[in-house]
Amino acid sequence: MALLSQTEPIPMGKNATYIKLLSAQVVSLVGTGISTLTLALLAWDIAGDEASVVLGIAFALKMIAYVGLAPVFGAIAHKLPRKPAMITLDLVRAGFIMFLPFVTETWQIYVLVFCINACSAGFTPLYQSTLPAVLPDENQYLRALSFSRLAYDLEQIISPLLTASLLVVLGFRQLFILNAFTFLLSAILLMICVFPLIKATPHCENGPLNQLKYGLQSYLSTSRLRALWIGYLAASAASAMVIVNTVVYVNQILAGGEQETALAMAAVGFGSMVVALKLPKWLEGRKLRGFMLLGSSMIVVAFVIAAQLPGWYGFIWVCLLFGAGMSFIQTPAGVLITRSCQDEDATAFFAAHFSLTHLWWLFTYLLAGWSAVMLGLSASYWVMGVLCLGSLLAVYRWFPKED
Repeated sequence: MALLSQTEPIPMGKNATYIKLLSAQVVSLVGTGISTLTLALLAWDIAGDEASVVLGIAFALKMIAYVGLAPVFGAIAHKLPRKPAMITLDLVRAGFIMFLPFVTETWQIYVLVFCINACSAGFTPLYQSTLPAVLPDENQYLRALSFSRLAYDLEQIISPLLTASLLVVLGFRQLFILNAFTFLLSAILLMICVFPLIKATPHCENGPLNQLKYGLQSYLSTSRLRALWIGYLAASAASAMVIVNTVVYVNQILAGGEQETALAMAAVGFGSMVVALKLPKWLEGRKLRGFMLLGSSMIVVAFVIAAQLPGWYGFIWVCLLFGAGMSFIQTPAGVLITRSCQDEDATAFFAAHFSLTHLWWLFTYLLAGWSAVMLGLSASYWVMGVLCLGSLLAVYRWFPKED
């Protein structure tokens, strides 16, 4: 099976390629986190109370780019020069982001969000499938997945706090330029990496469409991966409500502003980070199924509390539960995938996972935006909570107890 190393692995702290890859990921994530928050502020500035709909459509377009293009990139990844491709995608993303400070219409947001994330759809499967080759030892790879999740979680804390601080001296439109420079720095770090060679397998030689079909069919034919996919519905619902409706909740219900929005999103990141730090230890000798069920349950509880439209204290607890629940579901995902495929198949499996799970985000972003405007925030939280309850019951039934 994948990731079974027969030789003593290089210590992670001395693996120069891994350190540079992780640094590039952290730098670009901080920039992306700043842009996500400033995009919410931009939508509020342009559309006001209709910001939920604007953000719902914008992030749905992001998911369309992911769902439509990630499998294509995954299918042709074995033919691409991995390092030049990732550097080019970073540079193109930086170029598109430089246009965001000058946006005045909602359609401009939609076009730029789609273009930026079309590049991300290519970059992410390339990065994910490179990591197991850089760290062939399973224990190291498990820690690397935790560190990657921790990077996401730290971004959710650092980016909002950094944004809140920068908003004191800068306008939110100027912060997009900072995001562009983070992608430039990420590209520089990738330039000095030495990438490992990854061999192709016979099915890779049958063309991109067959490779795409292979990845999707293989992923969906594995019972634990099907359950993982269903579990991601709860994580995507929580994420969609945080990104689409936090700015609206803070302004409408809590009478807050830009800095309060940033702090609320930081609470989500803090909840996720706590779980990411502890999960590798908790996973030792335990099955992943229980942690996925726990994460889904926490998200359901968070939606029930949020539907009551609590004040600041209650809303912070909602944010913490959302973050922790998402981390319980998403952090072990890489382990499940790599245990279910050979090393050389990782690109196809990760591309399939990326696209299939982002179908949920496409759906939940639109539902979060539409339900909040048409039904109100309280009803929107109830709708998403019922959706997550269905996901929880499906994971309980379909994830093999003995796997």
